[in-house]
Amino acid sequence: MNRMRRFGIASLALLCLLAGTGAEALGGKENTKELHIEEAFAGKEGTMVLKNLKNDKVYVYSKERSKERLTPESTFKVANALIGLETAAVRDEYEVKRWDGVEREFESWNRDHSLASAMRESAIWFYQDLARMIGDKKMNEYVSRIGYGNQDITGGIDSFWLDSSLRISAAEQADFIEKLVEEDLPFSQKNQKTVKRMMIQDEQDHFILHGKTGTRLSDMGLGWYIGFIETEKGTWVFAVNIDGSGTEAKSIALEVLKEKKILK
Repeated sequence: MNRMRRFGIASLALLCLLAGTGAEALGGKENTKELHIEEAFAGKEGTMVLKNLKNDKVYVYSKERSKERLTPESTFKVANALIGLETAAVRDEYEVKRWDGVEREFESWNRDHSLASAMRESAIWFYQDLARMIGDKKMNEYVSRIGYGNQDITGGIDSFWLDSSLRISAAEQADFIEKLVEEDLPFSQKNQKTVKRMMIQDEQDHFILHGKTGTRLSDMGLGWYIGFIETEKGTWVFAVNIDGSGTEAKSIALEVLKEKKILK
């Protein structure tokens, strides 16, 4: 094998590796800038990816961490809701599932929920039941079609996203949310609009904030906050993870959005 061919194969392998962790979402060097937000993480390891969809400018804190695949925890509810709607495992965001009477960690979980309220309260039992209704075959098909992280659902149909087999990077999360914003995922526009509406957490005159937290409840050692913010000047997508809780990740995202004068 000559030197040029070896170089070509090596380059292709590197590109495949980078694409596999969402590095393409970070854009080229000329379009990517470093975020200097060390203080916001208060000594904890973490990352943030922030992208302006109007001009494709990407801002990243801890670029290496942004490409590291971690378990999505409850941020997978966004994809789970899309798949549930598309496969008719749930009719719409208002369909209610009855609480089974089992007392769980958070009081807000211990009641009947709809797809929308379970997203808002992050009621895991509802989305576990939804995943079982979707089933392994359809879930695997759609997770693959989305290109969601490592696409590994072998950890069990109702637990693969919870400190288990499924893993995704912050860069991939940002790319996934960008496609949702643009309604470019393999789902109907109606279902994508529904899930975006379900993700609204704050709606004011000058902005609409859509987001979803996620926390690894087994040890509170991994927190996520992903989403997007619509403003008069454009739309930004973001993905934050930290060696902490989803609440911490959300606080960091909001702090940075305010510092950047995106959130006013």
